[in-house]
Amino acid sequence: MYNENRVKGKTALITGASSGIGRSCAIALAKLGMNIIIVARRNDLLLDLKKIIEQEYLVKVLALQLDVRNDNEVKEKLSKLPVEWKDIDILINNAGLASGLDKLYNNSSEDISTVIDTNIKGLLYVTNALLPHMIERDIPATIINMGSVAGDAAYAGGAVYCASKAAVKILSDGLRIDLVDTKIKVTDIKPGLVETNFSMVRFKGDKERAKKVYQGIKALTPDDIAETVAYIANLPTNVHIAEITLLCNNQADGRTIYKQN
Repeated sequence: MYNENRVKGKTALITGASSGIGRSCAIALAKLGMNIIIVARRNDLLLDLKKIIEQEYLVKVLALQLDVRNDNEVKEKLSKLPVEWKDIDILINNAGLASGLDKLYNNSSEDISTVIDTNIKGLLYVTNALLPHMIERDIPATIINMGSVAGDAAYAGGAVYCASKAAVKILSDGLRIDLVDTKIKVTDIKPGLVETNFSMVRFKGDKERAKKVYQGIKALTPDDIAETVAYIANLPTNVHIAEITLLCNNQADGRTIYKQN
């Protein structure tokens, strides 16, 4: 039965959990009774979320301030998780961003590094730090990587971001192949337009420009994505969703969007 709770009492680790999709994922999995490790750079927001989840859902929450771009920090902090938190059943590599919407040849070195280091290297660093123990445990587990419909085809001004999300797809596929002889599943979730602070980050605080991204269309919400994450995490062990694309109505792909005036 797909409505059976298979994850209650298990542990999930979510990167980029301080806001947006990551925050909603933490709450959605807590509703299922999972204990949650929330990971992000902004410790104040993590602590606020920890308090909310513990009070609302009566599960355990570990807030871990961590920059996934820093390999040494990732290795050190994840290797020193308290014993009760070391057994990760669900890993959600959610940390990701875009920086700017310039033509490729106008991208600054800083913006390029920020996107590649977060979206690709960060995913790899966290996965590689946790996966050996997940394999060693030899029990069913799931890795969920937050890709994007942008990884299917480039759009104007988004070459670096689109390339990073294409990498998430290929890395997910490769990891799934590498883990085919284990009990670990790998899913690449590819959302379309989701109304979060994503555009605020992309446009570096320009509220008006960010607001226009979502005008004229009812975008997906972080909760929409989190519901799908919870569904995938809670699937029977014999059901493996390799990839799933989520679009809002009036969006056909990463480049084709109809907006009403």
